[in-house]
Amino acid sequence: MATIKDVARLAGVSTSTVSHVINHTRYVSEEISTRVQAAVAQLNYAPSAVARSLKINTTKTFGMLVTVSTNPFFSELVRNVEHACYQQGYHLILCNTEGDVERLQSHLDLLLQRRVDGLLLMCTETNHHIAGWFERFGSVPTVIMDWGPIQPGMDTIQDSAEEGGYLATRHLIDEGHRDIGCLTGPMQKLPAQQRWQGYQRAMQEAGLVVNPQWVLEGSFDCESGYQAMLALLQLQQRPTAMVAGNDMMAMGLISAAAEHGVRVPDDLSIVGYDDIPFARYMTPALTTIHQDTARIAAVAVQTLLERVQDKQQADRTVMMKPSLVQRASVRRLSPTV
Repeated sequence: MATIKDVARLAGVSTSTVSHVINHTRYVSEEISTRVQAAVAQLNYAPSAVARSLKINTTKTFGMLVTVSTNPFFSELVRNVEHACYQQGYHLILCNTEGDVERLQSHLDLLLQRRVDGLLLMCTETNHHIAGWFERFGSVPTVIMDWGPIQPGMDTIQDSAEEGGYLATRHLIDEGHRDIGCLTGPMQKLPAQQRWQGYQRAMQEAGLVVNPQWVLEGSFDCESGYQAMLALLQLQQRPTAMVAGNDMMAMGLISAAAEHGVRVPDDLSIVGYDDIPFARYMTPALTTIHQDTARIAAVAVQTLLERVQDKQQADRTVMMKPSLVQRASVRRLSPTV
């Protein structure tokens, strides 16, 4: 494998001149630059990314730590983050924690040793551990995305989850529903808590009583939605509508309902959350709360770039506003209901 010394020897210049030509760090005459570039091409020379990063103090890479999820929302978000990084001239190193704190620490050690310019965190298991790790490695520009902890010295991109839960419930109320249940996500997770709070706010604002039998806790997956529907089927009195904490649980509700002769939306209206790509192709197409993954990703990457450029700037929390997408899973009831 050719080295920078081989290129310098073939071009008849110093290694520092080769470096200046490759990195555009100083003016070099056109004649010498052409010789160097010809030598690079002839020897098929590839500069060492590690050596270059040490010289210019940047690797043009970001690290991203995520907890794996079967939810397509996250895979779509990660895809958009990688695209946003690429557009800014950065490479993304993606590490999946599998919800394991030891695995997260191992990935974090590796990313910091590789001198990534910044970190994007989207994993809740960092809550009680991250501060100590960053004390060991110094200040690394970091942006917390949605499901991560809020830490001093880090910027945060958050879903306005309380507002989303409110919008979902308010839509059902506006469509004439009064008997409205809620399938929450796991309540130790902040987004689940906030969406539940939005549901409660809408119900209280409308003067409606929350029936505790219609409030169930899921796991943000299809199976927990399926099991929740089975539990509702055991009740003598059922809600006319359900707010699901995400689209995956809404899918489970719809699947179990279809298997047991409950028609959506005729017998039960359902509103989901996230607007995953599959939502429009469900039967019926799912009314849901839309989160713009492309915009979330772009804002997160831009915020991290700004933090890289100015590590002393004040902490920022950017709230992403959700919106309601109306499809076919909600039935309009008469005003007298």
